[in-house]
Amino acid sequence: MNFRVIDKKITIWLGHYGLKALRYSIAIIFIWFGLLKVVDYSPATDLVTQTVYWFDSSWFVPLLGWWEVGVGFCFLFKPLIRLAIGLLAPQMLGTFLPFILLPKLVFQQGNFFLPTLEGQYIIKNLVLIAAAMVIGANVRKQDKSNIS
Repeated sequence: MNFRVIDKKITIWLGHYGLKALRYSIAIIFIWFGLLKVVDYSPATDLVTQTVYWFDSSWFVPLLGWWEVGVGFCFLFKPLIRLAIGLLAPQMLGTFLPFILLPKLVFQQGNFFLPTLEGQYIIKNLVLIAAAMVIGANVRKQDKSNIS
């Protein structure tokens, strides 16, 4: 087989399974991380508590966790993808609040180019946002197909 034939087979396979894998992986991440907040085992609890200090963390962190579980659950089912993206948008905006409210916690020595572990945890959300954008851009195509 030559390169073009192999490349075509790979890209067809990626096209067939890639979007589904993206949906399921984003669902797993949101369900898993959300449940960690619900059962009070999330490493992000302190960050959330410090960021939204005006809410009582005893109810807000579990609420946020259930919200994330809901986002993940919605990504599992095609008819709920639009709802997933709608729920994801405000949650993602909230994740960037520490950049404004807690810059000393998310950047080393106040240097924007030196994020702390917490800063890196937040920055990785850019990938989740981009993944949701790709999924959202294909939702009409998914409406027309019978492939789950």
